[in-house]
Amino acid sequence: MKIYSSERLARLAADRGMPDDYLRDLRVVSSVLPFKVNEYVADELIDWSAAPDDPIFRLTFPHRDMLPPHAYQRMATLLDSGADRKEIKAAAQEIQTSLNPHPGDQLASNVPLVDGRRVEGLQHKYAETMLVFPSQGQTCHSYCGYCFRWAQFVGISELRQAIRGPEAMEKYLAEHPEITDVLFTGGDPMIMKTEVLRRWTDPLLTRERDTVRTLRFGTKALSYWPQRFTSDPDADDLLRLFEEAIAAGKHVAVMAHFSHPNELETDEVRKAVSRIRSTGAVIRTQAPLIAHINDAPGDWSRMWQRQVEMGMSPYYMFMERDTGAQSYFGVPVVRALEIYRAAVRGLSGLGRTARGPVMSAAPGKVHVHGIAEAGGEKAFVLSFLQARDPELVGRPFFAAYDESAEWWDDFKPLPGVGTLGPQ
Repeated sequence: MKIYSSERLARLAADRGMPDDYLRDLRVVSSVLPFKVNEYVADELIDWSAAPDDPIFRLTFPHRDMLPPHAYQRMATLLDSGADRKEIKAAAQEIQTSLNPHPGDQLASNVPLVDGRRVEGLQHKYAETMLVFPSQGQTCHSYCGYCFRWAQFVGISELRQAIRGPEAMEKYLAEHPEITDVLFTGGDPMIMKTEVLRRWTDPLLTRERDTVRTLRFGTKALSYWPQRFTSDPDADDLLRLFEEAIAAGKHVAVMAHFSHPNELETDEVRKAVSRIRSTGAVIRTQAPLIAHINDAPGDWSRMWQRQVEMGMSPYYMFMERDTGAQSYFGVPVVRALEIYRAAVRGLSGLGRTARGPVMSAAPGKVHVHGIAEAGGEKAFVLSFLQARDPELVGRPFFAAYDESAEWWDDFKPLPGVGTLGPQ
């Protein structure tokens, strides 16, 4: 697999006909935010004749507006002046720190303790579910410009969530039998060779781990490298791993990230989906709603319909998190509601399984149901699909209507209510 990043990414863009002014923007923005594409994305998914407006190009290549204007100008000045690498890196790290690299209180509230010590690389926010960040899986086949886990890829160890081996995971699970669902995430766990992935999954298939009922794998591999499930040297071994987990009584769910219907159109992805499904594993699909890429109802209705036809289950339409390039990719909640409603309107019930718009915010997964009148005031109708406090799940509540709101922190209580959330 051929990878393009840093200066190789710029050379690829130049070779495919991108102009010099764009190449300058690419170098400036990619000095702060991580970008990487592989040959499959470059050759099979991007329509270079439509770049820079092609949606997959927008998804994987830099745009100058991904940085705040002052940050862009600062980095451009350093690069144009020939500043040394140390000065450029220091400025980049300062900007990275200002872009809210770990939203939703991930490091402050989600990292558990084993033997009184924080285990960086595990997260336990919801009672039933534990996230695992294997150190060997903390990269991806290609990077999404909107990724809320971009801080995993910029080389700052203090920002990186990673755990070296499964021992602390096993110990924590033994102490917390309420955890029934383990989600391997990253990065992308499908970047790991199967023999490495087995070191993490095999301990969960033992009789001692009967409390764990579900194994989930959060991955973009079906979009960016479906060969992981078809022609990679250990693709068959990976499918056997799924089969063995299912035979051990586990539900196996591939949480596939599809950002645009164009990612579903190659023969390779169709073959990969078929092979995964043949193991008994379920594929559930999710993605954020993002400006410049999929912020039209037709993108979602085509994507969800195609996924259903291929045997996948639409799961979530997320709101873009308040991190990284959110100012470029974010969509107001009012517009997100319009897009969601228009997208599902022409689908059968099988295509309406995706819940949205949904925010993975500090207190939990917030589902925005719609807009109504409450107490004489126009309001958003909300509920928690999951919550740090499980007593809040499923209880409807309201937030004051705001056309510009894009995130949980933008919501305000209705007049006279006093607090935001279920009463």
